[in-house]
Amino acid sequence: MTDPLYRSDPYAREAACRVVDAAPGRVTLDVALFYPRGGGQPGDRGELIGAAPMAVADTIYDADRSTILLVPAGGAALPAPGEIVTARLDWPTRYARMRAHTALHLLSVALPYPVTGGAVGEAEGRLDFDSGETAFDRAEIEARLAELVATDAAVTTRWITDAELAANPGLVKTMKVKPPMGAGRVRLVEIAGLDLQPCGGTHVARLAEIGRIEVTGIEKKGKQNRRVRIRLPDPAPAV
Repeated sequence: MTDPLYRSDPYAREAACRVVDAAPGRVTLDVALFYPRGGGQPGDRGELIGAAPMAVADTIYDADRSTILLVPAGGAALPAPGEIVTARLDWPTRYARMRAHTALHLLSVALPYPVTGGAVGEAEGRLDFDSGETAFDRAEIEARLAELVATDAAVTTRWITDAELAANPGLVKTMKVKPPMGAGRVRLVEIAGLDLQPCGGTHVARLAEIGRIEVTGIEKKGKQNRRVRIRLPDPAPAV
């Protein structure tokens, strides 16, 4: 099984691709450079460079999640099936989301409660925790996040079987969104010495790339849930 390029090399910014199909509102390529919306992370944007440039407004799965579809920007000319094009990411946006997504993994380490929801933004994001009446202190959370980032731990991925995940349910932190199973294997994201959990998103290679993490809000969402919002105020490093 070959990993999509956004998983095997999340730092790849462009790739030569063949157009498999093109129809109003959707284009399919033979190389999956663009991340499809899912798991709280938005779909990638970018462009296709060919006979006629096409701006990519979003990336999604089809109804049965078997095919990745690029959503053209309104009015964009479509490439022809069989055409060889260069797919190019909106890299600053992708990288901002990679940093934020990894920062949210650290937030789940700093606050070790079941996660009931979350969203990845551009250098910002949020997680919802089933923490009961526990009071969260913004300064304490920020200090713990700073300690974690300072370790500059490596972020890597590996795969386990569905059976291995079923035998280790504690790996799953999210209560409402379960990792996709049924294909025989599940992707794990590991932050060395700190965290290990199923995740299909894109992440940075080392924690130092995240930079400073600010807690911008703590909200009570119902009797049991607390929503914690973060942002990354520092400019992205050159990579």
